[in-house]
Amino acid sequence: MDLSNLQTLLARLSGARVLCVGDVMVDRFVYGDVTRVSPEAPIPVLARSREIVMLGAAGNVARNVAALGGEVSLIGLVGGDAEGHEAMRLVGADTGVEGFLLTDPSRPTTLKTRFVSGGQQLLRVDLEESRPAEGEVEQRLIRTIRDVATGCGVILLSDYGKGVVTDAVIAAVREAGIPVIVDSKARSFRRYGAVDMIKPNAAELAYATGLPTSTNAEIEIALEHALSLCEAKAILVTRAAKGISLGVRGEPVRHFPGVPREVFDASGAGDTTIAALGLALASGARIEDAIGFAMLASGVAVTKAGTAVVTPEELTEASITAHLAPAEAKIATPQRLADEVARWRAKGLRVGFTNGCFDILHRGHVAYLNQARTWCDRLIVGLNSDRSVKALKGEGRPVNDLESRALVLAGLACVDLVAPFDEDTPLKLIEAARPDVLIKGADYTEDEVVGAREVRGWGGEVKLAQLVDGYSTTAAIARMTAKDDQ
Repeated sequence: MDLSNLQTLLARLSGARVLCVGDVMVDRFVYGDVTRVSPEAPIPVLARSREIVMLGAAGNVARNVAALGGEVSLIGLVGGDAEGHEAMRLVGADTGVEGFLLTDPSRPTTLKTRFVSGGQQLLRVDLEESRPAEGEVEQRLIRTIRDVATGCGVILLSDYGKGVVTDAVIAAVREAGIPVIVDSKARSFRRYGAVDMIKPNAAELAYATGLPTSTNAEIEIALEHALSLCEAKAILVTRAAKGISLGVRGEPVRHFPGVPREVFDASGAGDTTIAALGLALASGARIEDAIGFAMLASGVAVTKAGTAVVTPEELTEASITAHLAPAEAKIATPQRLADEVARWRAKGLRVGFTNGCFDILHRGHVAYLNQARTWCDRLIVGLNSDRSVKALKGEGRPVNDLESRALVLAGLACVDLVAPFDEDTPLKLIEAARPDVLIKGADYTEDEVVGAREVRGWGGEVKLAQLVDGYSTTAAIARMTAKDDQ
């Protein structure tokens, strides 16, 4: 989706109302380091460092709708347990989510606990009961749907098979007279009746049809068969990096190619997709624009840790970055720097930081940066603005403007991110990045390096890189000036 269409759509989302109905879960992520194997059994020992708790499943759909600027109501079930109280607290903490979580004391709140080290899940432990809601609990769900649905532009039905989405609940959702989109984990799509759209992923479509779904041709056959097995008006299948394919009853299948992205964590990406798709349609967007919006949002979601939400600002940056050359995409604002560092650190990567003017890039610079990169997994270069270069170096500097210097640096394979700064020192960037290693040239002492005290304070280290004799920007300018004078 191009930036102009994205900005137009984002402006329309405010005020669009969405109702999310379905299975609500609590997602718990336990992060830590694995450095040894247990003496009791051949299993890794996780040294726990932190824990994050968030709403999952239908709760994550609602969180994403709210984060994107929509108004959202959430209907689901929790147990009368600590996790149920946690779910209610999390709903209250999410600005824009209106929660209608009903308590069923006879069941536990669904809890999924993931243990993560170095960006990899080691184990997932589930606490759940998949018994369908019944009796008075089911009737309370139906009454709440009827009360809350008025004024909504779309209903998103998240069926994770944990008991909320019963036949009676499906009937109540359809009777609301509002477009219904279903995110289904069920084997059969027939049970949903004549809903507007069902959104499986490729594996779920294969599960429901018994057919392969790897290629476009296979997807087309599977979609045609799936539509023959149910009454849904359309089926939209998400295919990760391959994009999205849409089968509408009586029309040829349309394919919307995706853009390959580095996937950090796919947890909740489907929730982000249906949230963005549903919110866009509720705002009156065309299906083509809604699909483009959903692909952009899910592409951002998979680069983040956990069942994360996506914001309009992140979508705008992703849209801009997608249309940049690879070197341009490495040039980052302080906020993006912090976001990138958080992703790197969650993967267990060692982050390095150096800075300078890099006015006329020469052999000495390249050797210095290559050496710096050997001390870390990801290297950030803080780059002085034109104003700060002039303040440091005097009139006539810089020779090359900030954009030119940033692009040349970003073109180096050893540089992972370039972050311009206008202050006299890069201290604010260093504090934002909190690098594991701070690097400066050997013409400094460690005590002279800006940020050295701060980096050592949070457990990092300072490294001094060797310089190549006879190479400097000042010397290069002097040589050029001498030649001009001859």
